[in-house]
Amino acid sequence: MQTGQSRDSKKISIIIPCFNAGTYIHKCLKSLNTQSIDRDRYEVIVVDDGSDDNTADAAAGHCDQIIRTPNKGPASARNTGVRHASGSIVLFTDADCVPFYDWIEQMVAPFSDSGIAGVKGAYRSEQREWVAVFVQTEYEFKYKRLLNEKYIDFIDTYSAGFRRTVFDSVGGFNESYPGASVEDQEFSFRVARAGFKMVFVPDALVMHMHADSLWWYFRKKMNIGYWKVMVLQEHPSKMVKDSHTPQTLKLQLPGAFLTIVSLMILPISGFYPLFFSILLFLVPALNEILHCYKKTGFVSAVRAPLILWIRSIALGMGLIKGLFHSLIRRAGLGDITDDRSKLEL
Repeated sequence: MQTGQSRDSKKISIIIPCFNAGTYIHKCLKSLNTQSIDRDRYEVIVVDDGSDDNTADAAAGHCDQIIRTPNKGPASARNTGVRHASGSIVLFTDADCVPFYDWIEQMVAPFSDSGIAGVKGAYRSEQREWVAVFVQTEYEFKYKRLLNEKYIDFIDTYSAGFRRTVFDSVGGFNESYPGASVEDQEFSFRVARAGFKMVFVPDALVMHMHADSLWWYFRKKMNIGYWKVMVLQEHPSKMVKDSHTPQTLKLQLPGAFLTIVSLMILPISGFYPLFFSILLFLVPALNEILHCYKKTGFVSAVRAPLILWIRSIALGMGLIKGLFHSLIRRAGLGDITDDRSKLEL
């Protein structure tokens, strides 16, 4: 298949990387084919990243291009999609997302300002499982912060848009991240470091199915913590601050781990260390717990400390594992990118 060379044939290219998405990708594509802007203004490109199910068949007839590649992960799949794209603006979403009717319109509107290089949208969910409800409030807590930022430095690829020239100039996604993890963080940080401006558009919405069990949530957060090590090695300044990560989250991690230590020494130390470790964890979490209460009510707010504690432990364990593997790599005994456990976390 020829790569897209004429970028004037379509103004907008939408790229969807997918792996074994045959049971749900049709919902995403149906929404993308019934948007509020004229269909001839945009193209939809599906990159089948080595699926062994009926993903390609499910997408056939519902998109402009289907590109089949060996399984190399979403970073590679997105880069492949961009190489085949004809648009001057490239939008990304995921196969398990269902964009709202005006998603494209909302995403491209900020690009009318020539100074804007990237756009970030937002998640919505209709799930009722209490873990999934919390996950949605967790995102909304971050969105609330982003509303106070004129420009941002991180765009999630579930609802992302970039000028094609900017995407090319920073080299695309880092394919050293072979699984879905934090490759979008690393790419966004590169865009911001190059001096380009990115903005948050809260009305550019996609529907999503969040993690609905504690184990799924734990694995996801541990995976993020693991690969975050690699991001921070490339962008050490982001250890201090980025537009995506609440500063209070960083304070919750030591408190959560100290509760474990306090429980282990409880027979000899008594309850005071445990009490103070719980306090150390809960005080930075109060704003998020209050946000959860306002959004979803008392019962969810009562459950929030547990899942926030699980989040801290999972992220911390991921960071520890990532640091350990990074030390092994530096010693010449392996490579963090060789660890395929990200697929199992």
